[in-house]
Amino acid sequence: MERLVGTVSRGLRAPIIREGDNLEQIVVDTVLKAAAAGEFTVNDRDIVAVTESVVARSQSNYANTQQLAEDVKNKLGGETVGVIFPILSRNRFAICLRGIAKGAKKIVLMLSYPSDEVGNHLLSFDLLDEKGVDPYKDVLTQEQFESMFGKSKHTFTGVDYVNYYKNLIEEEGAEAEVIFANNPRAILNYTKVILTCDIHTRQRTKRLLKHAGAEVVLGLDDLLTTSVNGSGYNTQYGILGSNKATEDTIKLFPNDCTDFVKAIQNKLFVATGKHVEVMVYGDGAFKDPVGKIWELADPVVSPGYTDGLVGTPNEVKLKYLADNDFADLSGDELKEAISEYIRHKDADLGDSMVAQGTTPRRLTDLIGSLCDLTSGSGDKGTPIIYIQGYFDNYTK
Repeated sequence: MERLVGTVSRGLRAPIIREGDNLEQIVVDTVLKAAAAGEFTVNDRDIVAVTESVVARSQSNYANTQQLAEDVKNKLGGETVGVIFPILSRNRFAICLRGIAKGAKKIVLMLSYPSDEVGNHLLSFDLLDEKGVDPYKDVLTQEQFESMFGKSKHTFTGVDYVNYYKNLIEEEGAEAEVIFANNPRAILNYTKVILTCDIHTRQRTKRLLKHAGAEVVLGLDDLLTTSVNGSGYNTQYGILGSNKATEDTIKLFPNDCTDFVKAIQNKLFVATGKHVEVMVYGDGAFKDPVGKIWELADPVVSPGYTDGLVGTPNEVKLKYLADNDFADLSGDELKEAISEYIRHKDADLGDSMVAQGTTPRRLTDLIGSLCDLTSGSGDKGTPIIYIQGYFDNYTK
């Protein structure tokens, strides 16, 4: 019988993962139990994906705000610090800001506008146009900003992040000053010691500031890169990708996951004889069309994956073939012609017309986005995703 189903993504329910748990074995056991229950049969090139959250939790990769404050004070001097380009997030950044504020006497908080790096808006471009403000040139104080635009409210949550962040800094005993600018060099009029909090543009921001005369320039990826007073740490990303764990604790992005994914791959091969690909995933890389929020607040979609997930798709566009090469065919004749074309397609289609529009992104970014959408971020209880048929095509 002809196969009628292509790619399938399943969320697998697992136990609640705690610090120190043997997550490798939990993942393997969960997959094997689901297969034994008849949910699916394990095949070569299936994909097992595990959310970064439970990986970091099993690694006990946590730090409290006091440990973060010690690192900030040691690396940035403990006086006036310019904190620039943070994202607007209670989960992602607010808890980090508490630790940063504890490690300084004054924070000059510079917010990008009209939105942060990942699309959380303080106001609209239309309102900027109406007021004649040029966000690429104009530097605004909080008083100027609020006199023109009023108090900002997040599209979905209604939070006034400007005053929320300012009050948070003051609660930790530091003086707070808020300005709005998109040129990183604007902060140098206030302080020469800067912590840049952007994620994907951080290297450029650091370079611009250093060339403009900043004395100390660090990013979130430079904090907690080693343990401070027993804290967790991340050697590559620091506190980038961290999340709020408690009111005083952050969970950091997991450390190197290569051994973790390879161990799961090997254990599943021993148990099933099948070569399964494995990856760890965080945020997906997609944008919300209503709130304009780009989801990717982690430094990467996947911090670890097996070798079979390296690369990009090499696919042809079926509708292009149907409308061009085989426009005179239909029915079974068309199906066979397209199938034969796929069977003999080039190993690297490159920029050929037949491949245009086939999403030339890294496999880990595409699959990680699928996983993030499947597992969600709430109470589904499925931190493990099992994907089948992702590498199939029309001929399989």
